[in-house]
Parts: sequence; structure tokens; C-alpha cells
Amino acid sequence: MSDMQIRRYLDRLVTADLKDKMVFIGGPRQVGKTTFAMDTGLLQYKKCAYLNWDSREDRQNILASRFDASAELLIFDEIHKYKQWKNYVKGVYDSYKDRFNLLITGSARLDIYRKGGDSLMGRYHYYRLHPFSLAEALQIENNHTVPGELQFPILEGSRDIFAQLLKYGGFPEPFLKKDERALRRWHNQRIDRLVKEDIRDTENIHDLSALQVLVELLRVRVGSLLSLNGLREDLNVAHKTVSQWMDVLERFYYHFRLYPFASTKIKSLRKEPKLYLWDWSEVSNEAARLENIVASHLLKLCHFLYDAHGYKADLYYLRDMEGREVDFLVTMDDKPWFAVEVKTSDLAVSKHLRYFAQRLEITSCYQVVEVADVDFIKDGVRVISIDRFFGALV
Repeated sequence: MSDMQIRRYLDRLVTADLKDKMVFIGGPRQVGKTTFAMDTGLLQYKKCAYLNWDSREDRQNILASRFDASAELLIFDEIHKYKQWKNYVKGVYDSYKDRFNLLITGSARLDIYRKGGDSLMGRYHYYRLHPFSLAEALQIENNHTVPGELQFPILEGSRDIFAQLLKYGGFPEPFLKKDERALRRWHNQRIDRLVKEDIRDTENIHDLSALQVLVELLRVRVGSLLSLNGLREDLNVAHKTVSQWMDVLERFYYHFRLYPFASTKIKSLRKEPKLYLWDWSEVSNEAARLENIVASHLLKLCHFLYDAHGYKADLYYLRDMEGREVDFLVTMDDKPWFAVEVKTSDLAVSKHLRYFAQRLEITSCYQVVEVADVDFIKDGVRVISIDRFFGALV
């Protein structure tokens, strides 16, 4: 299996949207944004022009607004590193929208990045490109009935793909190589470049070595309630500083935080989020890694439904003041859609899952297990093997 054989799940949607507005593609470093953009240009256009802000020659052409007249698509890569990028892109679009389609990629969150000027509202569609998931690796396209029950196709090879994803992660290079030595080196290089290049170039952070220590601390906190005070004490910095650093790392897609779902029907825990990494292969604890890969697959579904189809899908966890907890809740328009509890091998239905299902009137509840060939319903909960569950997502 090669990257050229795996068609990215956003390709047709992005191609269609480019005819209407600019398209922004955000996502983690090395998730495949540039390859995806270039493939779109090569496959869908007679000629495209690729301009990377990190290239001196390209940067000069960008600043001079000098573009290949024969190109049909302009691709701007990492242009968010330019302080005035929003005004610049707006000007190019307003001046040349009848001549060029515009595709902008970046490893910071282009939708909320503050170092800019005039608003781009109404001029672009925004997508978040995620790592490979099981459905994408198997080239499965599901039509989701929102908010209906998930449909689980029977898939050949899903167990092997799940094992590969769990071990090597979903980022294209390590997933396709499937080599442990290459994975370790890739981890080191990715974090180095994230901190010493991407963040250094765009953020006012002086102590980059402390930021790298924070990255190491976060790896062992996956799936746990996140205390900024605990991190502040470990790093010996101010609360405001560690809060800022966490926001920066989240903007650059290193981690994401899930918050407890608030409802008057339960005594919700309203404070601490839980933390997960975009690259779950960095997580050494097996149970935490399993929970992280489920969180990542569910987040990909929520982002896809929002970015591509406009559904207000969100991901939370459930926890009340009595300590009852369920790993994940997917909502639609702020109302529960389905809940997911993750277990390694326990097939007994979670009491907490049943409790929250009753109190919040959640019609679809899933207990996802690592055990192969499991699929049954008991007490209103569907207990299902993780690879089959993933096959119903994106």
C-alpha cells in the first residue's frame, strides 16, 4: 500500500469547493497537506502554481504578487507565517478570483490564527485534514444519517489495518513505512521541527527548551484530567505561561482537549478537560493509546461533518460529581447523539454508560472493545469490536 493508492477522504469535496471560494487546509505538520494540495492541482487542473513561504524564491514571488499566468490553481503553503497573510490572501482573491482558484495550507489553525488583519469571512471554506483512519485506509465512504444510528459494514482486512494504525499512527510516512526504527526517528524529527521551526517562526516564546519539556509531560497525561496547576509546578513557570503554551501547541495540532458535557439532567463536572494527541503512536501506555485512537477517530468524524456538511457536531466526555464517567459523547446541535465507552477486553456492559444513557436519553450507546469478532446488544448497549466500529466512521 502506498500513499498514491490511498485517496484522501477530502479530495472530491475540496475540488468542488475550489470552484466556489478559496479553500483552506489546516492540520498537523506532516499529515499530508502539501501532498494533498499538489495531487489536487495535478489531477484536477491543467497547471497549478505552488508557492511555499519557506522558500526564498517563492516568498519573493508572493510579496511581489507575481504568478504564473498559465496556472489555473494557486497553492500557498505555510503563508500564515507572514504577519499580514490575511490581508494579502484577501487581496489576491479579490483581484484574481475570476482567473485563479486558491488553495491555502498551513500547520497552524488557519481559522483562528490572530496574526492578520482584515476578515476573510465569506471568502473561504475551511477543512481540517486528519491522519489516516481505518475507513480511509480501506477506502470506505460512509453516508452518515445525522443524527441516526451508525451503520457497520463488514470489512475484510480491518483487523490488520487497525493493528497497524494503533502501532504506527495515522500519519502517512510512518504508517506506510511500518518500520519501528523509522517511527522513532520520525517522532524525534517531527517534535524538533514543530518546536524549533514552526512555533519559533510564528510565536513569541523565548524558552523553547521548556516548551519541549512540556511536550514530554503531555505524553503521559493522555486520557487523564488535565491540571494546568500540576504542569505549572512541574515546569516551574507561571500559570499564564503554561496556559499560553498549551494554547500554542493546540493551535499547531499537537494535542486536542475534550471538555465534560454540561447538562441540567446530571451533576456535570464542569472544569478539567481531558487531553489527547493528534499522533496517538507517541503514547506508550497501551490503554491510553487505545483511548486516544478512538478519540482521534471520533474527532475526525465531528470535524468532517462540520467542515464538509455544516453539521454542528462536537465531541465531549461524560463525568458527574459522583465520579461516574463515560469516555466519549458525540453531540449534534448540543444534544447527545451517541456515547462511546472504550474497553480493552471487558465485555460486561458499563454501568456508567447505562446510567448516562438513561439520564440523558442517549438512544445509541457503544462499548468498543479490542477483542476481535464481537458484536452484540445488551441492555440497550451495542458491544462491538473496535475495528468494526471504526469502519462506520470517516
